[in-house]
Amino acid sequence: MALPSSLPSSVRIVEVGPRDGLQNEPGDIIATAVKVELINRLADAGLSYVEAASFVSPKWVPQMGDAAAVLAGINRKPGVTYAALTPNLRGLEGAIEAKADEVAVFSASSEAFTQKNINCSIKESLERFLPVIETAKEHGIRVRGYVSTVLGCPYDGEIAPAQVAAVCRDMLDMGCYEISLGDTVGVGTPLKAKKMLEAVAKEVPVEKLAAHFHDTYGQALANIYAVVEEGVAVIDTSVAGLGGCPYAQGASGNVATEDVLYMLNGLGIETGIDLNKLVQTSHWITGQLGRSNGSKVALAIGCEDT
Repeated sequence: MALPSSLPSSVRIVEVGPRDGLQNEPGDIIATAVKVELINRLADAGLSYVEAASFVSPKWVPQMGDAAAVLAGINRKPGVTYAALTPNLRGLEGAIEAKADEVAVFSASSEAFTQKNINCSIKESLERFLPVIETAKEHGIRVRGYVSTVLGCPYDGEIAPAQVAAVCRDMLDMGCYEISLGDTVGVGTPLKAKKMLEAVAKEVPVEKLAAHFHDTYGQALANIYAVVEEGVAVIDTSVAGLGGCPYAQGASGNVATEDVLYMLNGLGIETGIDLNKLVQTSHWITGQLGRSNGSKVALAIGCEDT
């Protein structure tokens, strides 16, 4: 199948900051009220999809221990999807009870990464998620799939594009409506990203694919442009570049939503997001966390005193 070469007229941004961004935040547990206000501010800025929480054991991810309270506290805006990560049936049950609109499961294209991360093989990880996907579908809840390490692994090194494609095909066959391609350690470059996408698109329609690229080596924007040029129209981002990767020394983590939005605006691609409101949200949350802002665009625009 030949990939389209024209840019999409619109792109859907999946905001992962409240979950992927905050889950590894060091120090004290972030107040539930701060998480709730962050999600509300993001929705008010025009984000139509916010990954709000993760229903995992607080023993392993303490920052996500208040997932149910967060989903109970938000002002649900019509037209906004509030999603949650659910790695197992118990997590799914919590997400259903908390009225998450969608859920997500995750695997990886690296055997070593899967073993280190969730202590099983890729095949076993997919088998574990099957009952989660089936139960979610019984409740009318759509399931998104994450595939990690698509452009490289801290343990296995280079990952064959065919291996990525096979895992994506399996997740689609299991019932995931969309597959998010994760460059978990941010080692990818644009040509690698295109070659990986070309292989995956032979197994999964490009309209069912999303890009989740970390910025460890400063390549995320270039890699996103490379795959958007080939037809990908869903991009995972994190406000202020929140989040880090524990597997890469000095990793800057997720690509900043503001930086991606600025690029898309320059390309004439519609997102429905207000850049100024997003930037002010970015400065607000980094102020709450007492950390520097990871978005170059937010730093360039500056903070309005309100």
